[in-house]
Amino acid sequence: MDGVCALVTGARVGLGLAAARALGARGARVLLGGRDAGRLEPVLALLRAEGLDASSFAADVTVPAELDAAFAAAAAAGDVPRILVNNVGVRDRRGVDTLHTAAFAALLNADLVAAYDVTRRFLAAHGEEPGGAIVTISSIAAVRGRAGDVGYAAAKAGLEGMARSLASELGPRGYRVNAVAPGSVATESNADLMVDSRFSEVVRTRTALQRWGQPEEIAAAVAFLASPEASYITGHTLVVDGGLSTLF
Repeated sequence: MDGVCALVTGARVGLGLAAARALGARGARVLLGGRDAGRLEPVLALLRAEGLDASSFAADVTVPAELDAAFAAAAAAGDVPRILVNNVGVRDRRGVDTLHTAAFAALLNADLVAAYDVTRRFLAAHGEEPGGAIVTISSIAAVRGRAGDVGYAAAKAGLEGMARSLASELGPRGYRVNAVAPGSVATESNADLMVDSRFSEVVRTRTALQRWGQPEEIAAAVAFLASPEASYITGHTLVVDGGLSTLF
């Protein structure tokens, strides 16, 4: 991946940061996506201290004008991403009785519609020289039911459907489009569940490997799908869940 520019949205913490680090370690120049440029600075300093080539891509992915400005700034700096990792994910753990329609729509906008919007700008940036790789972060929630998580599950199912359709549409233009579906991963967004003894017991007894996944394990799958090693893989969702979806 030497010299290839990669945009990772939601890259300040968690899976996004791990993916950015994995891509950077493989030689990519990484654009770190995040809403606040100031909060991205310490992360940039950390990655640069590790010898990685990283720059800021400050934009709220739900605000088209901010996306336009961020893509324009990247282009002005000579950065045209050929790898896109759609990682932004908002979660609202409520069920149908309490997740009102406006909140459901807002979640879909942040997790699904925004990924589509970023993807369209990513493609437009290539002009007459198409080609690249798109990896979207899904979840086993896309195919497994869980009470009280209806909006997130709907968004992730939509992302996987979008990835398959984009793979079909963009393949002739030299793009590969895939998704990674993590299971239970030890990230900041799951901090409350990690200290919940009941849920931790569920992870232990319902996951074949009997443990939480680590962000780096998901990032390795992302980097593989984005790399030339996966040159004949498109339209695929790679499940990385420690065997959670294999048990019944």
